[in-house]
Amino acid sequence: MSGINHSIKHLIIGVLIGFAITAIVFLGYAMLITYTQMSERSLPMVVAITTLLSVLVAGFDAARGAHVKGWLWGMGAGFLYIAVLAIIMMVMLPDFGVDGRTVLVTVLAIVGGGLGGILGINVSK
Repeated sequence: MSGINHSIKHLIIGVLIGFAITAIVFLGYAMLITYTQMSERSLPMVVAITTLLSVLVAGFDAARGAHVKGWLWGMGAGFLYIAVLAIIMMVMLPDFGVDGRTVLVTVLAIVGGGLGGILGINVSK
């Protein structure tokens, strides 16, 4: 398999792992809210932490497969993660729109992916 195909494969796998982490955390949080007295006030914090963790892992895995420019592959993983998430949101929530918070989350996802990429490229050496 050529180098670029191998890198793209790891990028996609990393993003899928990121979404798996997101799904597991969100399902667990939903169960906590449903079956305990826990309120939804912590939802924004849970979403932010989960998104950051997911893009870090996605960027990490993307960079491990790339072997060069880990920060760039990690940022690509963060961007792909947030782009897929935005598409899902547009389909699920017809009134979904881009606002300041959306832009901030996008920037944080790309930066978080880049950080994961930096970590991933250095661990793979």
